[in-house]
Amino acid sequence: MLLVEGLMPLFFTQAWRQTFEKLFQLRDGQIRFIGFASALIGLLLMWLNR
Repeated sequence: MLLVEGLMPLFFTQAWRQTFEKLFQLRDGQIRFIGFASALIGLLLMWLNR
């Protein structure tokens, strides 16, 4: 996972910066929903991979 996260700012610096600027504009509830959905998808992928 860290490999993918490291490649984004390395190769797509401007897009990465713009994405973080947009994240700072989101409300707390929206950020929590994104975190919940990401965790749920991660758990689903782990379950499917077993």
